Amino acid sequence: MNLTLTKNTSINGRLNYAYLKLLLPIACCLFFSNCSINQLDKSKTAISEIASADKAMCNMASKEGFYAALIHYADDSVIKPNEGEHTVIGKEALIKYWKGKPGQKNILWEPFRIEASLSGDFGYSQGRWKITEKDTVLYGNYYTIWKKQKDGKWKFVADGGNNTPVTWNDR
Repeated sequence: MNLTLTKNTSINGRLNYAYLKLLLPIACCLFFSNCSINQLDKSKTAISEIASADKAMCNMASKEGFYAALIHYADDSVIKPNEGEHTVIGKEALIKYWKGKPGQKNILWEPFRIEASLSGDFGYSQGRWKITEKDTVLYGNYYTIWKKQKDGKWKFVADGGNNTPVTWNDR
């Protein structure tokens, strides 16, 4: 639909055109000023919810296995980089990638930093993980990027990490 402003030669037409010329910029200013009004800061609530989701995923991993927990909390569009391999993209691809692999239950993690958007629908957690095996303990860092779903639950859209040479207490 094209909107064209033309000058009308009648008195009413000239008045309508003059009002339109005056009101259009005012309407645009009002519209765009409403777009920039400070939105309600929902980040504190989101940070608490992300912390709960992160902890629940860790608890599930210790009971049902690492892969089962991550698949449960993965968004359909998840991105999962893997050391020395191509990135796995999508929840279905992640399920196929981990099919038949035993998931570790001896893993724990704890976030040390969580941040969220002002809108409260996106955020990340960053922390340390620990795997305790029969004769050794492995340590590392992780990041998880979270997205709030339409139903209010949090799912992660990206997750990764690395090994570290130091224990949690050495930091």
